[in-house]
Amino acid sequence: MGKEYPFACKASHLNLVSAGPPAFTSHPWLAIETVIRYMTSTFSPQELRGLERTQYIQKTGIGYFQLQSSKPQTLGYALADSPVALLAWMYEKLHDWTDEYPWTEDEILTWVSIYFFSAAGPAASVKLYYEATHSEKYKVEDPETWVANVKLGLAYFPKEVIRLPKRWGYTLGPVAHVSENDTGGHFAAWERPECITADLHAMFARNGGAYGAVKDKDGYA
Repeated sequence: MGKEYPFACKASHLNLVSAGPPAFTSHPWLAIETVIRYMTSTFSPQELRGLERTQYIQKTGIGYFQLQSSKPQTLGYALADSPVALLAWMYEKLHDWTDEYPWTEDEILTWVSIYFFSAAGPAASVKLYYEATHSEKYKVEDPETWVANVKLGLAYFPKEVIRLPKRWGYTLGPVAHVSENDTGGHFAAWERPECITADLHAMFARNGGAYGAVKDKDGYA
């Protein structure tokens, strides 16, 4: 949203921080810092585990992306035809992309039902990947895209599918808040909602980095 509407979107909070290594041409000091930390092996334990997690997902869990971004309609027929197929397709991600979250049967069936019984149907969710990788208007951009006017809150969770060094997130825009969480994964808003709300409170509070992002509308009476 910030990339598409940078003058209307005043701030964003991200828990999937997809930022590539800093480039010497655009972020020379961050790039130098990255090289030094790599050569001296001074990445934090959380960052090292995050890099291992990212590499693991890239090697063993990226098949869904290749299929959804290349042949979504074929997959869409199967998911729309069989609730069991949709359950299997979704539960694999609910299991693998969370931090040992204790899913209940009601939670799982609620998630699957939202996809299956929606007006658009389950195929709509997989087509997003094709559209994002093929549309010229909404083409997925280089992950290192600086958006100058949108203040950012960055939340890091250990079992996120992409977990890169925190300083790389500073290539995305003016960072207003950063949090490191001890548990949680890709569905952080479901697993750890208290962490997301705490971040937003800290971000937009009077002493927060995004306080007053909207002129004369700071949220305080």
